[in-house]
Amino acid sequence: MGDRLTLASFAMAVPIWSHLLGAVTTAGEALERVREHKPDLLIATEDLEQGYGIALVEAVERLHPPTRTLIFLKRENPLVVNEALEAGADGVMFISSIGQTRGDFLKALECTRDGGVYYPEAVREMARESSPEDAETQTLLKDLSERELDVLKALTTGLSNREIAETLFVSSETVKSHVSAIIGKLGVRDRTQAAILAIRHGGELIPSS
Repeated sequence: MGDRLTLASFAMAVPIWSHLLGAVTTAGEALERVREHKPDLLIATEDLEQGYGIALVEAVERLHPPTRTLIFLKRENPLVVNEALEAGADGVMFISSIGQTRGDFLKALECTRDGGVYYPEAVREMARESSPEDAETQTLLKDLSERELDVLKALTTGLSNREIAETLFVSSETVKSHVSAIIGKLGVRDRTQAAILAIRHGGELIPSS
């Protein structure tokens, strides 16, 4: 969902071809598609021909929470990044990073489609710039076990449960258990909100790089 040129670039990505429900350029059309088809993933750009991409992400979150959202931002500044995170975007990338080393489009698709989050290092660093350490969040994070902190750090970098399990040499079921414990201890709704909280206010406990 976005401007026509960027949508055309997205549509050329091989993993999208066989699963694409459609492409629209306005927020109203996008919400109608979500209401009708309940897609697994919505990809949006910040600029729409009618509407605002970040507001669309927030609206989709209210309309159909199971739909994952991946947004591409044109403006690269901390305020816009944090606005996208506050809207609940499961993945955030900069349009300028497509085809460069600052973010992997296919990895972003895979992570968000499979229930993970994708915030490349440039996004994480920018989010941290305008989000100082929060005492309450620090207290909550310090209540996590060392292993739970390891899992949370991995979540913020976009690793799936399987990848986290391989990295930490544990089973996927163990990772799922840790993720559930993290969500409960932080008092958030899901792994996306846990990752966003950690990225924005984690301080030294959750480094951005």
